[in-house]
Amino acid sequence: MISDEERQALIAKIEQSPTYKMAELDTDLLQMEELRGVRMELEYRKPEMVFKKLNIHSTVIVFGGTRVIEKEHAENLLQEAELALKENPQDADNLRAVEIAQGKLSKSHYYAEAREFGRLVTSSCQTDGECDYVITTGGGPGVMEAANRGAFDAGGPSIGLNITLPHEQEPNPYITPELCFLFHYFAIRKMHFLVRAKALVVFPGGFGTLDELFETLTLRQTNRMQEIPVILYGSEYWKQVINFKFLSDQGVISDKDLDLISFADSPEQAWEIISNYHASSAPDY
Repeated sequence: MISDEERQALIAKIEQSPTYKMAELDTDLLQMEELRGVRMELEYRKPEMVFKKLNIHSTVIVFGGTRVIEKEHAENLLQEAELALKENPQDADNLRAVEIAQGKLSKSHYYAEAREFGRLVTSSCQTDGECDYVITTGGGPGVMEAANRGAFDAGGPSIGLNITLPHEQEPNPYITPELCFLFHYFAIRKMHFLVRAKALVVFPGGFGTLDELFETLTLRQTNRMQEIPVILYGSEYWKQVINFKFLSDQGVISDKDLDLISFADSPEQAWEIISNYHASSAPDY
C-alpha cells in the first residue's frame, strides 16, 4: 500500500508525461515527420476558414521582387555607392555596387506603380462590404509591400501570404492583420494564391517571381486551374528577361500558349485588362 504522498507523486509523474498531453495540444507531436500530412492540411484549412468567415470571395494576385524599392530609398543607396566608389575608385566591389544601385533606381517606379495598382483595384472593388478582387501578395517587402500599401491607402482589406525562410522575412505593415498568414510549405501557399484568383499581375522580380509565374502558366496551359489573365507588368523588362516568342518558334510551346500572357505598362492598363477579361462580373473601370 502506497502513502498519499507517494500516490500524489506518481500521479504528478503521469500527468507530466508527454503521452498524457492531448494530441491537439502536443506541439512536439505535431512537429514529427510522420505528421507532415496533418501540418499541411492545417496550413490549407486555417486560411480557408478565415477567408470564408470574412467573405473573401476572390483575389487579385500581385507578385514581384522584394528588392524593388521606393525612389527616395534607391536614390540614397546610389549616393552612398557613388561616395564609396569615389573614395576607392579601383575597388571592383564598389563599382559593382554603383551598377546595382543604378539598376534599383531605374526600377523604383515599379514600387509607385504597384502601390497605385493596389489602390486602384481596391477602390474600384471594395464597395458595400463586398470582398471581391482583394489584393493578395506574398506579404513581404518590395513590390508586395507596395501593392498592400495601395490597398491600405484605399482603406480596403488586403492579404499577405508570408513564408518561413532561412533569412526570416517579416510581414510588411500594410497587410490587414487578420488576413496575414505564415506558411511553412510553399505548395500550400501557392495553392492559396491561386485557388480564388481572378487575375495574376507580375511585376519585375527574380527567382521567386519567376517560379510563381511559371507555376501559374503551367497550370493555365494544362487547364488545371480557372481561367485568369496573367499580366506581365513592365513590358520592356519582361521582353528582355523571357523571349516567349522564341519558345513558340522552337516548338516547345504552342502559338496559342502566347495568348495566356498579356503585357501592361500602367496600373490603369493592367486593371482594364482584368475588367475586360471578367466583363460579366468585374466592375467597370
